[in-house]
Amino acid sequence: MSVTGHIVCNGALCQCKNGFTPDKLKVLSAPNEYVNDAEGAEKLIASTMDIGIPLEKGTFGQCKLQPSSSGYLPCIPSITTWQDFYDKVTLSNQGQVLVEDSKGICAIAGTPCVEFIMHGQQPSVSNTEVQEANEIVQSQLNPLIDPNRIENIDPFGCIQLS
Repeated sequence: MSVTGHIVCNGALCQCKNGFTPDKLKVLSAPNEYVNDAEGAEKLIASTMDIGIPLEKGTFGQCKLQPSSSGYLPCIPSITTWQDFYDKVTLSNQGQVLVEDSKGICAIAGTPCVEFIMHGQQPSVSNTEVQEANEIVQSQLNPLIDPNRIENIDPFGCIQLS
C-alpha cells in the first residue's frame, strides 16, 4: 500500500470519528527530530510510538460509543497503535513516521478511528526566498506589497521578517 501525505508533527489537529471535538497532537516520543522548524523547538516529528493519550487536552469531548442516560460519557482516548505510517524511515525512538493519512486505533473502538485534520506543519518564508521570488508572479499574488520594499516591513502585523 502506498502511503502519502505530509509528515505529521507536534500541534497536528486530530479528530476521532466517535468524538465531538478535535484535539492537538502532543508529541513526546521523539525528543530530537524536527520537521519544518529551523530552530528545532516546536515541530517534533510524530511517530508510531506516540500512543496512549498523546493529546494536549487528552480528549475528543464526548464518546459516541459510550452512551449514558444523560448523553455520552467523556472521551478518554487510548491509542493502541497507528496504521498507514511511513515505514521507510525509523526515528531514534524506533518509531515510524506518521503522515496525514495515518490512522490511530483506539482501545474503546477497536478500529482506526483517529484521523488527522491538519498535519501541523506551518510554512516559513525566509528573506532569501522573498528576494529570489519572481516579481511578476508576486505582484499578481500580492498586489498590495511592493517587492522592492518588503525588507523588514510587516504590512499585516503577523509576518516575522529577519
